[in-house]
Amino acid sequence: MFLPTTKEEMLNLGWDKCDIILVSGDTYIDCPQIGVAVIGKLLNSKGYRVGIIAQPEIASPADITRLGEPELFWGVTAGSVDSMVANYTAIKKWRKSDDFTPGAENTKRPNRASITYSNLIRQYFKNTKPIVLGGLEASLRRIAHYDYWDNAVRKPVIFDAKADYLVYGMAEKTIVELAEKLRTNQSAENIPGLCYIAKEPPKNRLALPDFETVKDNKLKFTEMFNTFYNNTDPVTGCGLYQKIDTRYLVQNPPSPALTTQEMDKVFDLDFERDIHPYYKDMGKVPALETIQFSVFTHRGCYGECNFCSITAHQGRVVTSRSHESILREVTAMTRHREFKGNITVFAGPTANMYGIECEKKLRNGACNNQRCLFPSPCKTLNINHKSQTDLLFKLRRTNKVKNVFITSGIRYDMILEDKHNGLEYLHDVVENHISGQLKVAPEHTQENVLTLLGKNPNHTLSEFKTLFERLNQKTGKKQYLTYYFIAAHPGCTEQDMYAMKDFIITKLHISPEQVQIYTPLPSTYSALMYYTETNPFTKEPLYVEKDNRQKEQQKKIIVGSILERRERIFRTNRFKNRNPEHFKKQHKGRFKKTGPGKFHTDSRRKGRRKSF
Repeated sequence: MFLPTTKEEMLNLGWDKCDIILVSGDTYIDCPQIGVAVIGKLLNSKGYRVGIIAQPEIASPADITRLGEPELFWGVTAGSVDSMVANYTAIKKWRKSDDFTPGAENTKRPNRASITYSNLIRQYFKNTKPIVLGGLEASLRRIAHYDYWDNAVRKPVIFDAKADYLVYGMAEKTIVELAEKLRTNQSAENIPGLCYIAKEPPKNRLALPDFETVKDNKLKFTEMFNTFYNNTDPVTGCGLYQKIDTRYLVQNPPSPALTTQEMDKVFDLDFERDIHPYYKDMGKVPALETIQFSVFTHRGCYGECNFCSITAHQGRVVTSRSHESILREVTAMTRHREFKGNITVFAGPTANMYGIECEKKLRNGACNNQRCLFPSPCKTLNINHKSQTDLLFKLRRTNKVKNVFITSGIRYDMILEDKHNGLEYLHDVVENHISGQLKVAPEHTQENVLTLLGKNPNHTLSEFKTLFERLNQKTGKKQYLTYYFIAAHPGCTEQDMYAMKDFIITKLHISPEQVQIYTPLPSTYSALMYYTETNPFTKEPLYVEKDNRQKEQQKKIIVGSILERRERIFRTNRFKNRNPEHFKKQHKGRFKKTGPGKFHTDSRRKGRRKSF
């Protein structure tokens, strides 16, 4: 069932009020890929009465008050994306669309949604129940952090939101334990994965440099961030505290990652895989097309790319679901009224990390002096793709499943490292699980920039491309690799972009269109580089492009010829459209004359009339 979003739905369930009300910056899509739906369904399965208010109108009390006040707490999340990333491009222009909003119009999610929604609650409910922040935005902003949009160091979001608690990470264990503590009137201050505000510095916690120091001192900010990052591991991570004005942020140690059995139980919850009817009538939600019939196989990523926020949110430990759990989900999916046989996405944060983890890391915690995949895969990791290959075989034999698509997120360095089963896995993917193209993310091609990104040397990309093309030829497929690249990352100059363009032309033989300008995300090493203009690993000064026009210029070095060609085509077509006789010759039979010098499209073909 859907969780209630209106008073009427709540009363139909026999509830006089909710125990917990969740407020989200996304519309309410009841899918296991949507955090607020997962948390809501999990709490409901534990016996709590949970309601959801999605994208409430902030200029009116109508939405935020329609379920009344909860018995235990409010849960507030900006949604699946940090609200500032959702609302602005990398050069700080307003985005016109939002994939998680009905009608796709970017008119529903406010800036700094965690703060805005918390203030909205307190505006209409004085001295209300505790407000608990969660989700990606809260995780990334849980300590003092550099904010790209303000170009300044901001306080932990729990202070600006005037919230009572903040749960970070995926937070299933944390939120269930917090609900139980609040229900039984017990102290919640020792729950793993929880942040709160204290009047006195706590015991048994590591001290971070205080806010007044780090907001003006970049060396101290770097020191603070290193301590923070080194304590994100659930095995070795310590609790932290940081003085903010006259009070203290307290961050408890990270919550242990879910076990396979625990994760299976979460994904076994009854999800509708659709938009709640209350919001469905408001318009089409583009995100639904991607996630409705997608399957997430695991969580976490030990890639530790410096620009990526996964470490601060999902963590470096990869926990995989069992084959049985995934097959149960797919079998249930085939009974959905809208399922047509295609699993649109079959992956995790990185598709081929499924079933692969370092046993030493699980016992002793992540290494502080080396990374699992950078600068090359660690031998202790024992990369083996056999479990994934076996799972894909089982899915292909599942009744009513026509296609299972793995379209992106593959770490090609892991495939090359797996000498026993990597080739078999890639052959399987090429032959059965690609729809025309496979997206990979080298991000750059120059070694100096790749090092700063935390990505592997470019020779692995060349090796993978050769292997991919050979397998396509062997299987008789005409499929292609497409590439994600980044422009204007800290340390990247125009000369680096020209060198990348030369590599793309001479080695990859493509004209890439997917080049993104780098966006500094809070609580990432790349954002630290951007703010401090220093390499945090070598302490050396770093070139950082901060002028938006020059950032666009870096991007145009790669895609400029494509943009110019499109502009020429546009101008040519616009000129041709001024000459109806030319258009008549080019499109004979599609147009009929309705007056001197004027043509209309044939309404029988177009369904409507349009003048040229």
